[in-house]
Amino acid sequence: MPHRAGRPDAPRRAMPLVAPSTAAGLAGAAARRKFAAAAATLIAAALQLPAHAQDARKVSEPVAPPSCAVLTAGAAGGDDTARIQAAIDKCPAGRAVRLSASNDKQRFAAGPLTLRSGVSLQVDANTTLQASGNPKLYDKGANTCGTIDQQGRGCKPFITIDNAKSSGIYGEGVIDGQGGRVIDGGSESWWQLARRAQKEDARQNVPRLIEITNSQDISLHKITLRNSPNFHVTLNKVDGFTAWGVRIDTPATARNTDGIDPISSRNVTIAYSHIRTGDDNVAVKAGNNGPTENISILHNRFYSGHGMSIGSETNGGVRRVLVEDLSMDGTTSGLRIKSDVSRGGVVDLVAYRNVCLRDVKTPIDISTRYSKTAEGSQIPVYTNIAFDDVHSVSPGRVLVQGYDEQRPVQVAMRNVSITGKADRKIEFAQLAGNIGAIDTSTCAQRFAPFPETAAASARPQLTLEQAKQFSYAEVLKYVGIAGQETVDPWDPLNDPLAKGAAFTPDYIVDKAARADGIRSFNTVQEAVSHAVLDSAAHPAKRLYLLLKPGVYQELVYIPASAAPITMYGEGKDAAATKITAKLDASNTGAEYSARHGAQFAQAAPDVQAMYASIKDRPQIGTFGTQTVWARNNGFQARNLTFENGYNKDTGNARAEALPNINNIHHQALALNVDSADKAQFENVRLLGFQDTLYLKSPQPGSTVRSFFNKSYIEGDVDFIFGDSTAYFYQSEIRTLGDRGVSYVGAPDTHVKTKYGFVFDNVRFTHEGKKDGDFYLLRQWFHSSRCTPYAPLPLEGYRCTYGPTNVYTAPTGTVARVSLEAVGKMVVMNSHIGAHINKQHPWSDWNKKGTLSYRPAQYNSDDHWNNLIKAGIDPVKDLGYSKPPSPADVFIGEFNNSDE
Repeated sequence: MPHRAGRPDAPRRAMPLVAPSTAAGLAGAAARRKFAAAAATLIAAALQLPAHAQDARKVSEPVAPPSCAVLTAGAAGGDDTARIQAAIDKCPAGRAVRLSASNDKQRFAAGPLTLRSGVSLQVDANTTLQASGNPKLYDKGANTCGTIDQQGRGCKPFITIDNAKSSGIYGEGVIDGQGGRVIDGGSESWWQLARRAQKEDARQNVPRLIEITNSQDISLHKITLRNSPNFHVTLNKVDGFTAWGVRIDTPATARNTDGIDPISSRNVTIAYSHIRTGDDNVAVKAGNNGPTENISILHNRFYSGHGMSIGSETNGGVRRVLVEDLSMDGTTSGLRIKSDVSRGGVVDLVAYRNVCLRDVKTPIDISTRYSKTAEGSQIPVYTNIAFDDVHSVSPGRVLVQGYDEQRPVQVAMRNVSITGKADRKIEFAQLAGNIGAIDTSTCAQRFAPFPETAAASARPQLTLEQAKQFSYAEVLKYVGIAGQETVDPWDPLNDPLAKGAAFTPDYIVDKAARADGIRSFNTVQEAVSHAVLDSAAHPAKRLYLLLKPGVYQELVYIPASAAPITMYGEGKDAAATKITAKLDASNTGAEYSARHGAQFAQAAPDVQAMYASIKDRPQIGTFGTQTVWARNNGFQARNLTFENGYNKDTGNARAEALPNINNIHHQALALNVDSADKAQFENVRLLGFQDTLYLKSPQPGSTVRSFFNKSYIEGDVDFIFGDSTAYFYQSEIRTLGDRGVSYVGAPDTHVKTKYGFVFDNVRFTHEGKKDGDFYLLRQWFHSSRCTPYAPLPLEGYRCTYGPTNVYTAPTGTVARVSLEAVGKMVVMNSHIGAHINKQHPWSDWNKKGTLSYRPAQYNSDDHWNNLIKAGIDPVKDLGYSKPPSPADVFIGEFNNSDE
């Protein structure tokens, strides 16, 4: 909701006068009368503060501009400076360069960057922009950055915004200055360098994190700033600055790491932010470049640090400052104004309202003698300082110290308390009101822990009770409409197929024997066609096809009309009997017919219908490539190999080259289990590259079941995919390695379907590549043409919920069928090879900045929340009532071991 900085207060009651305690001695009745008159004037002035002490702008929560470019992490070999700066330099005003993680690659590393006027930087959640530790990159030309001298100005900042208007830094990611890391070529970190300078009474040459100068209307929104070598954010001669929802997180021991320092600037709002650091949490300063005025510090939470400070440079004058709704927990000083004769000036019209302090050594710390050794003639003068509803719930010191009797501090207090025994030093002060010792506030409820950025586990683990719900008996008993499945218990391990029973074949296939066309055949498809015709008389009788060893170069289509068919090889060596063909998605219907039309010429009508559904296509597509196509309920296979031989002679990851650019890197199915329920596979080998095994439900939002036992499946990209329920048990899943990246599974399970793919007691292996580039899954964003989950660097880009999946640049819609195809996969009791990325084995669907991007969704809460973030209302748009409780598991692991 838009927030307006500051608001009028209700009328206030007059505050009682309390005579000050003075060390210098305002003694005698005349002095007391003089103070009383001044105090009355002070109260009257203090009551008028809220109308003036604040940012003069109307301030609302900043909104990130649209992207001009989306850069993904991990693409520049360790130094991203050039590509980030190039993107900034090319970006038009009013747009942002967006930095995004890509699966496990979450860090950008860069040297100094400069934001142009009107151009912003956005760092996405789970993404870190990391500052280089090389001092040479920050050096201003004197070769002093990373050293100690008497100047301390030898380094450029990490991010510079200079002479800019309407620029900003946005996003829920992190900018990390790496202040605690040993600098390149040195033996100390930036922070250690600063501590040594302190001991040697010198200045450290270290970079600031963000430096903004001579600029207007600059915003920081939700960004986390961490481990700055020096000040995190400085403003100098800035008119209009908003920091909203910012987190600053740096150790308390890191010297000179101020949070946000407005210097000689005006119209500044710092709101809803959390700051813990090693120096001033906020320091409002005014140096030689002029005054600082119209400052609002609203609804913030401070932790370790030196407090809410004004000063120490105040020679330019500080006026009209409002600090409201602030909690401070563990700072050294609380509400602090500090200066001395070397840098003093007028600080006027400062209001502190609704402030809670805990474990703060000096809750009120106002001093005109900041440095005991200071020399000069710039006398600090503090006037019209008001404290209203300020409470420390733990004991602490009060220091209110004016310069002399002629220039006292003017302070008004109402409803101010510091728990415990008074420890106060008040001198040269005109003090209206008093400080109580009894806490009457509600502050005890106001101290919340620092909001750590808790990254969601990239490897969510099931509990023991959850894991029990993924046993094969539980998973395989559900079939039918998603959310309304029928309970139909199925125990494939108790079937004769799994028990190794010997069968009496109804048909024998032997390519080398004499065929009679009744019981013996030379091709598998001929035997299947005959079984289809024979099953008309006995539709419930299971038919057995024995395949003699050999290589059968053909397609095999088993229609739904057949009686249940068991197809099995002779002996236990699955490699001895292979059905193979060589089709890929780019083949034309004409090519397909030329290769395979003859084998279907005399096939059963239902088999011919399957062939006819492909032959006239301009390109046969993924779902025309299958070597074995099983639509037969109860279909079984044992001791067989099904192969799509596309690219098997060369490998699958060759550079695309003319004239055959469409014949490389294409889908090529070995097996399509199409709408067949209770499909069972025992000791089978499925060989392919991309899309080896497809498991298809009868229609979206329903499921059928498949079971693979003691089997072997190989491929390289999305090689086990589909939307039905499948259980893989005691098997080997092998990733082939000549692709640069690989995904085992690509399920598009319906959101309401109970189970997708479950792998139990499985070994995930590789033929040799072990560099962690590969993944267990990416959830298939089925048929989507655009993404609502992240903006694209395209003017006017928009992807909204609609009736169909369509995209005509720059706008499109995404349909319900895609949003609800969430993809579910659980791996349990399995061995995961070193080729699988250990930190992030579950991948997003494509990269951010691409049209079909979708983030990995681990459970139904992710699905719900992602819809909302995308502007899709789960209740109004999709008709849901509420998210499942407890959340449904989409992705999970249990009791796995990593190689």
